[in-house]
Amino acid sequence: MLEVKSFEIAGMTIGGDKMTLIAGPCSIEGYEMCDEVAGELVKVCRELDINYIFKGSFDKANRSNLHAGRGVGMEKGLVILNDIKEKYGVPVTTDVHETWQCEETAKVCDILQIPAYLCRQTDLILSSARTGRAVNIKKGQFMAPWNMDNVVEKMLSENNEKIILCERGTTFGYNRLVVDMQGLLDMRKLGYPVFLDATHSVQQPGSGREFTSGNREFAPYMMNAGLAVGVDGIFAEVHPDPDHAVSDGPSQIKLANIADILRRAKKYDDVTRGLD
Repeated sequence: MLEVKSFEIAGMTIGGDKMTLIAGPCSIEGYEMCDEVAGELVKVCRELDINYIFKGSFDKANRSNLHAGRGVGMEKGLVILNDIKEKYGVPVTTDVHETWQCEETAKVCDILQIPAYLCRQTDLILSSARTGRAVNIKKGQFMAPWNMDNVVEKMLSENNEKIILCERGTTFGYNRLVVDMQGLLDMRKLGYPVFLDATHSVQQPGSGREFTSGNREFAPYMMNAGLAVGVDGIFAEVHPDPDHAVSDGPSQIKLANIADILRRAKKYDDVTRGLD
C-alpha cells in the first residue's frame, strides 16, 4: 500500500496498520436509535479489531425536497453525540454546513465532516481546519480525484494535517454514481488517508423524483472493492430500519446485517495488508 501521513485521534491511528470504520445513521433521529446502532457497531468492531468512529448528522441540509426531514438540529444533536461518545468511549463525527457551526461542533466531535457538495467552500474548509480537529472531506461528485490537491492545500494553510479524503462516487449521466477505483489510488498519492463511502456511492440522486433513491444491496461490494484496492477506511451509514429512515433510507445498510458484512470486509482488508 502507498504510504500516507497517519495521525492520532482518541487513541487510534488513522492511516495506520488497521482498518477504520466511520459509521452510524445518516440522520440523528433521537438518542435511542443512535445508542442501538453504536452499541452493535462497537461490539462488532471490537470483535474484528477495527477502529470505530460513530457518525450521525444533526442536520441534513442537502436535501432534494424542501419538506424532507433534516434531523434534530445542532444543539440536540451535539448532546446526543456527546452522550454516545461518553457511554462507549469512541470518537464521534458529524457534518458541518456553515462556518459558524465549526467551533461549537469541534467541542464535541473528534472529526468534522465536509459534505461533498461543499468540498470547494474555502471558508468552510478553513474554519474546520482552524479548530485543530481532524477533517473528513467528501470528494465532490463533480471533481476528479487529483483535484482534491487544492482542498489539501487549504487545510495545510491552517497548519492542519489531520486530513481524510473520502470518495463517495462520481456523477455518471443521470441518477447514477460510479466509483473510479483508480481514483482511490490517485487520491492516496496526495499523501493522506483515503476512505470509501460505501453507502453514498450506491445512491441514485433524484431517481425518486422528490428524494434520492439507492441500491443498498450493492454497498457491501463497494466496501470490499475499496478495501481490496487499499483504502485506509470505510464510511457507511447504518440504520435499524432503513426503509423508515428520515433520510437516505434506500442506501443505508440494515443494522441486522452489518456484522456479517464487516466480517467479510475485514478479510479483504487483511489480504490487502498482507495479514492473511
